[in-house]
Formats: sequence, structure tokens, C-alpha cells
Amino acid sequence: MVVIGGKIRIDPANLEKAVATAQKMMAETKKEPGCVEYNFSLDLSDKGLIWLFEEWESEEALIKHFETPHMAEFMGALPTLGVQGMDVHRYAATQKGPVQPD
Repeated sequence: MVVIGGKIRIDPANLEKAVATAQKMMAETKKEPGCVEYNFSLDLSDKGLIWLFEEWESEEALIKHFETPHMAEFMGALPTLGVQGMDVHRYAATQKGPVQPD
């Protein structure tokens, strides 16, 4: 399992366009084999902050994701959103379970 998590800071004036871009990316990515979760969410206290969470079945599925047309389109759209910074990381997880153990 591979987990991607992080944040993208954008110009709040571009929030509507960023949401539309993220929604399209989410819809297309969730159709990909090996995609378990793929979500963008808005920070409730900071209008310029978007959180990203991804979960992939394997490294191979993630690599194929990077090669998709919708990823290329998304990356091409980022400069138009007034991206001010990105802090996104890959995590290799060995197991998944509840927060509170039984």
C-alpha cells in the first residue's frame, strides 16, 4: 500500500477554478485500477489551503497514475491556479487498521 498526503496552497481568488480542477481529477483518478482513495479537501479555516489524500494498492498503480492524460492535464492546470506552494509526501504503509485497537 502506498499513501500520498499533503497540502497545496493556492491564491484564494482562484478557489472556484481549483475546486473544479480537483473535482475532475478526482473523478478520473478514482476510475483507475489500484486506486483505493483519492481526495482533495478544503481547509475549513484557510481558504487558500487544499489537502490531498491518496491511497494506492501498489507502487505500480501509482506509477501508472502519473502517466495518465488526466494527470498531465492537472499538472498543466496548476500554474493557472496561483499555486503558492506544495508540500506532498509519499508514505509506504505496511498495514492498515482502526485508530483505536480492539
